[in-house]
Amino acid sequence: MVGGWWVMLPDTASAAVVARRLCQEGVRSVSHASGRPWLIGCWDARQEVSARAGEVRVVVLGRSSVRAEVLGRRLERVRRPSEVEQAVGGVAGSFHVLASVGGRVWARGTASAACRVFTTRIGELPVAAGRADVLAALSGASPDWEMLALRLMSPPVTSTVLADRTVWQNVHAVPAQEVVAWERDGRRALAACWWRPPEPHLSLKEAAAEVRTALVEAVGTCTAAGGTISADASGGLDSTSLCFLAAREAGHLVTIHWEGRDPQNDDGVWATRVREALPSAAHLVVPAGQSPDWFTGVGGLRLPSEEPCPWVRDFAKQSDLLQRVAAHGSRLHLGGGGGDELFTPYLAYLQDLAAAKPWRVWGQLRHHHHQWRVSRLSQARSVLERTSYRRWLLDAAGHLALAPQSGFAGMLGWQPEPRAPGWTTPEAVATMKRALRTVAANNPQPLSPHRSVHAVLQQVREGGNTVRVMNQTMQGPDIALPYTDDAVVTAALSVRPPEAVQPGTVKPLLGTALTGIVPAHILARQTKGTYDADFYQALRRHRGQLLALAEDSLLARAGLIDAQRLRGAVHFHANHADTAPLIYTVGCEVWLRSLEGGSPASVPHVLSQGAP
Repeated sequence: MVGGWWVMLPDTASAAVVARRLCQEGVRSVSHASGRPWLIGCWDARQEVSARAGEVRVVVLGRSSVRAEVLGRRLERVRRPSEVEQAVGGVAGSFHVLASVGGRVWARGTASAACRVFTTRIGELPVAAGRADVLAALSGASPDWEMLALRLMSPPVTSTVLADRTVWQNVHAVPAQEVVAWERDGRRALAACWWRPPEPHLSLKEAAAEVRTALVEAVGTCTAAGGTISADASGGLDSTSLCFLAAREAGHLVTIHWEGRDPQNDDGVWATRVREALPSAAHLVVPAGQSPDWFTGVGGLRLPSEEPCPWVRDFAKQSDLLQRVAAHGSRLHLGGGGGDELFTPYLAYLQDLAAAKPWRVWGQLRHHHHQWRVSRLSQARSVLERTSYRRWLLDAAGHLALAPQSGFAGMLGWQPEPRAPGWTTPEAVATMKRALRTVAANNPQPLSPHRSVHAVLQQVREGGNTVRVMNQTMQGPDIALPYTDDAVVTAALSVRPPEAVQPGTVKPLLGTALTGIVPAHILARQTKGTYDADFYQALRRHRGQLLALAEDSLLARAGLIDAQRLRGAVHFHANHADTAPLIYTVGCEVWLRSLEGGSPASVPHVLSQGAP
């Protein structure tokens, strides 16, 4: 929902000053048991489930399966803030949990980062919110140029070792697995984790049963309110599965498929089969050439958002999609984002397996030998490498200026190593190195002791964060990514990775989970569509838009990029994969140009009147 926001205050008299700034016409508020202001903001009442019992107040804010009366009964047993997690245990969806227990505060988002919590201080007063730009406006924060330099790295590391930092000075992000916990006087309680990734211990059959239940319930939270919802029907297994799940429960389903330009792309063939198998749904097909290209309008795009968005490349196309489904009455749009990350095992599982059961890894390597065209000796050396997370960070800092790793070895480790794009300045590269080495010096813990789980979570959190910011900035129905719901993530990560790899079978865990829901002939797909032709045409048509961003670049003015080298890269990009660094740079440039006078442009007017 564009413009939705909330701010959370401690149960102290000093919070009244900030509360007065926020409490304007149309703004909602919820009080602590003491009567002092606790939650203030503007949110969709249909996404709020609140309950109280004695001095306990809980608000579940987002898409959830919980009912107020059930939540209220569970709260009767809550005596401490941490016990709130028991009260919301088993609730499906994607939501914030916000609690005041006798004035002690507990707040958290989701493990996937689709919902997040941020903090700052207004004078001596701690303040939390669901959006970093709201706190930036409230506190008068300026952009953090060091963090912007770090945002140029590709692939990103901002959801892992930099998860506590934002692009705003003195505005901090709460890592997705952690909570904000305040005592009644506003003092920070001991740091606590509300979620930890599961141990990968289930067989394929057992994990598939968990995934099936979690996905049915996740999509159920999308359809529960009735009315019309829409879903991507790309032809891929991830979005296809959601179409069939939604069709079982939705009052009315609208699917949408945009055709690619590449005649070798068989997504359209499979999307046709999906439409034929769902005759009760309405189906929209957008022919190639009737939807905006990637990069359309990016040179003049002003997209007020709380942080830079690499998906600005897709803004025009995604906006067109949402407008089309909105015209058919959709109130919520389902996307398959997160499915690739969860159900395509990351190759680092081989390193995990080599450490735990080395006698089993050789059979697995045979599955990958021909695919990657690498010698068995090279495979063995790569798989037996056991670099610690700290050492990996130090190595990544030293490798920033090297060419990206490719092939089999590049898919191992804690995640693909980040690189500085060729147009970053030496000063920006030095900033990146310093930041990674500083983090490494603190001996940070990975998201999981298993490399494959850590890598998947890193990608899932990038996706969750993306949909969160998209919903803050895009007009039309909200977007839901059920694959980033915490219960789905937990279920998918519970499988023993070797069992989720079956030569000749695409995503066996997802396929097994949805047997009987998705027709067998559709689950049998073994190919994946490519959009290289669409990309190259978009780049040819809109190269001028990208060059416009290099002219008088704010990143260049700040000394972070060399505009001339950026222009050269735009002219001479060789392949689709080379654009990954480009879209992060474009996202940062568009974000800077979208700021009005150096302050957040997307927050409500009441918040942008200057710091107190």
